[in-house]
Amino acid sequence: MPMDLQKLEALKQEIVRFMMTYKFAVDELTTKVEILKQEFQYMHDYNPIEHVTSRVKSPESILQKAVRKQVPLTLPSIRENIRDIAGLRIVCSFVSDIYKISEMLQKQACLSVAECKDYIKRPKPNGYRSLHLIVQVPVFMTEGIEKVWAEIQIRTIAMDFWASLEHKLNYKYNYEIPQPLLDELCTAAEAVAQLDSRMERIHQEINNFKANNHQTCEDLHELRLNNHRFHLPRSFLNMLLAADENS
Repeated sequence: MPMDLQKLEALKQEIVRFMMTYKFAVDELTTKVEILKQEFQYMHDYNPIEHVTSRVKSPESILQKAVRKQVPLTLPSIRENIRDIAGLRIVCSFVSDIYKISEMLQKQACLSVAECKDYIKRPKPNGYRSLHLIVQVPVFMTEGIEKVWAEIQIRTIAMDFWASLEHKLNYKYNYEIPQPLLDELCTAAEAVAQLDSRMERIHQEINNFKANNHQTCEDLHELRLNNHRFHLPRSFLNMLLAADENS
């Protein structure tokens, strides 16, 4: 009996450590994305990331997926064959931002990208659109470095809205959504894609306008106060300085 208790305690510690590696992988990815976000904002005065969410699958969800995929119920087998236990979702404003972020992540030397699933260019039959990266993240544990699989989903606000609704319907109907609702979802997915395309064109037109008016912008002077940027005409600043000297 004592030996059985020891085995149970060892198994418990192994499972806890197994789950912790995925939590730490999510933490690593979140930090990397936050650094990229801040650097991009500083260098380009533009932030392509609206928000970031993360999750680690529950043990119950992991076991259900292992059974569904006919993966042997051992920790090494689950670790190698189920690659979305750790997940990060990056939501952007525009489709072009998705590919920018994907490129930045794939350039990270410490991330090993095993697969890129482009469901934007090739949507799923139900209309789902997103870009998925399957990556290995180095996690520094007390016993050494462990390379942990994780999935990064990158999508627009509109894609995320559609996916959230589709997920709720799947949950409500136990993944057996009536065909009329499935047809409506596909139609809505097309409308979402058209909206993204239209917003992308507007975004590009704004960028073109800024580029064409660059010479005018050169007459502006950048002023930073409390981490905020202001662009003011040089003539206005000179007038303020002159008034200050005469006072």
